[in-house]
Amino acid sequence: MAEELLNFKLHVWRQAKADKKVNGSLQSGGGKMVTYPMKDISTDMSFLEMLDILNEDLLRKGEEPVAFDHDCREGICGMCSLYINGHPHGPEQTTTCQLHMRSFRGVKDIYVEPWRAKAFPVVKDLVVDRGAFDRIIQAGGFISVNTGVNVDANEIPIPKEIADMAMDAATCIGCGACVAACKNASAMLFVSAKVSQLALLPQGYAERKTRVEKMVAQMDAEGFGSCTNTGACEAECPKEISLTNIARMNREYLFAKLTSDNV
Repeated sequence: MAEELLNFKLHVWRQAKADKKVNGSLQSGGGKMVTYPMKDISTDMSFLEMLDILNEDLLRKGEEPVAFDHDCREGICGMCSLYINGHPHGPEQTTTCQLHMRSFRGVKDIYVEPWRAKAFPVVKDLVVDRGAFDRIIQAGGFISVNTGVNVDANEIPIPKEIADMAMDAATCIGCGACVAACKNASAMLFVSAKVSQLALLPQGYAERKTRVEKMVAQMDAEGFGSCTNTGACEAECPKEISLTNIARMNREYLFAKLTSDNV
């Protein structure tokens, strides 16, 4: 079978100067869409491999290559944060590194932009600073109390249904697609997955109240928007994190506030 090749116009956001936060507002570093004609691109290539070809061509011409995030290229790390033709990670519900060019058969124009959110300032071109997620985790997404000596996993009685829900929440890779998909740039799906992951397990019970309060407070401080339950986050999440985690986090937060010693 002959190799199938694609020809299309690639429109890429180019931005040399980083966005800056000034008095709580995001000051854009400028930037514009630049068009590159792409020829003879194999449908078997991944989207990132196509960008590699573009950058190799730009380097041969003595031009600045397009900056974009990537690391494992196995759908695990969540670094490949690109907004493609109106969808985080592209038209398939997967990470950009696992998106193949066969998904663009018949497409004449492909538009690539960075995540757009106040809490995710653009560093350069398609690279954004997702340090806000790191700070939310640092605020409380961990277990710091002594929960006893290490024991065999089967020694702690956890119903399979609960264990499955905790594992499902733990699959969140923190890519930020939920924020990019949300019209309010809300981080509720990400935060709720990290809260649920620990709140469901016995090891996380001791800090469940302080955890959710600190993580929600940090999320708000970072400038993420509010959740209005449109479901766009769940629909675009490459790991299919469920909206039920948001409901669980809301219950955890209400419980924490109603039983807080500070009331």
